[in-house]
Amino acid sequence: MMTRVLVVDDHPIVLQGCRRVLEDAGAQEILEASNPESACALYQRHHPDLVVVDLAMQGKGFGGLDLIRWLRLRDERVPILVFSMHGDPVIVSRALEAGATGYLLKDTAPEDLLEALDKVGRGLPYLSHQLATQVAVLRMRSPSQAFGAVTPRELQALALLAEGHSYGQIADELGVSYKTVVNMCSQLKVKLGARNFPDLIRTAIEYLASSPAKS
Repeated sequence: MMTRVLVVDDHPIVLQGCRRVLEDAGAQEILEASNPESACALYQRHHPDLVVVDLAMQGKGFGGLDLIRWLRLRDERVPILVFSMHGDPVIVSRALEAGATGYLLKDTAPEDLLEALDKVGRGLPYLSHQLATQVAVLRMRSPSQAFGAVTPRELQALALLAEGHSYGQIADELGVSYKTVVNMCSQLKVKLGARNFPDLIRTAIEYLASSPAKS
């Protein structure tokens, strides 16, 4: 059922580990992409039976969630398993809303990955019991409460973004590295459902305008 699988991740060790597990699961052909753009090209060329996606990758304005939406627009039935290090229920929920069939954390055991691949490959949803519970609780909250998952440091970054500061200026202001700010904003896009950087800026401005005490 998984003759051809596309794995999209920018970490070689993760790709290697996934390859071994997929081979054990019976996959005959394993395609690998290190960014969303190359994943799109491989998908159009080979039309895999299943796609495994990391969310943390960033291409040219095109991230993991964007890739899931892109895949889902082109094939409503292709199984998509998110394999991520981020267990925040907001991020999990955003991935499911984007069209992911299942979500699995990277600190899982190989047998759990095999189970997830089996279920998702058969078109069945997959979430661990803990993630499923957290997502269910989150979805009972009002949309405005999604900001409850944003950390105080991330709120500071949002405020600076809304004021027009660059990544470099935010790094100086918060006393962190440029890479830390880039990663922080990448996670904010996922948590807040922003499709791209301009959308994140608009979200920051709208939120902070309605919540001046948090700015």
